[in-house]
Amino acid sequence: MSTILKKCSLEDLLKLQEISYETFTETFKDQNSPENLSAYLERAYNLKQLEKELSNISSQFFFVYFNDEVAGYLKVNTNDAQSEEMGDESLEVERIYIRSKFQKHGLGKYLLNKAIEIAMERNKKKIWLGVWEKNENAMAFYKKMGFVQTGAHSFYMGDDEQTDIIMTKTLI
Repeated sequence: MSTILKKCSLEDLLKLQEISYETFTETFKDQNSPENLSAYLERAYNLKQLEKELSNISSQFFFVYFNDEVAGYLKVNTNDAQSEEMGDESLEVERIYIRSKFQKHGLGKYLLNKAIEIAMERNKKKIWLGVWEKNENAMAFYKKMGFVQTGAHSFYMGDDEQTDIIMTKTLI
């Protein structure tokens, strides 16, 4: 069982789109209308949008490979790429997704630990993320990893306004 992390580049654009669609749909399809899910996927994961995000020097994407197959991915943001004003001392975990057939292998923890490592290498004092208030499994995982709720913000799934809980972990 081998786990490998690979930083994504523009050459990975199509693969990134594919895994983004797959993992987001797996995670949220049962709690959202097909119309709102489709609208969100088209807005967040169209090729132009993903290319823009991949080209942003304040964002990084990583694929995690498990036994030579892409099992999931991580996106971290610093500086003005953060989706909320959290300042220069923070790193955001904007996306962390594991394909369903690879869950329960410790890959989410592996990716989150990588994000923490990146934050510490960059001398960040905090790492934070937003998690949908109805995603109880994810919230329990982040709490177990030392994150605490520090706020909330609105998130739109199509035309449905939802609430993301902001969770933060102090590093220094």
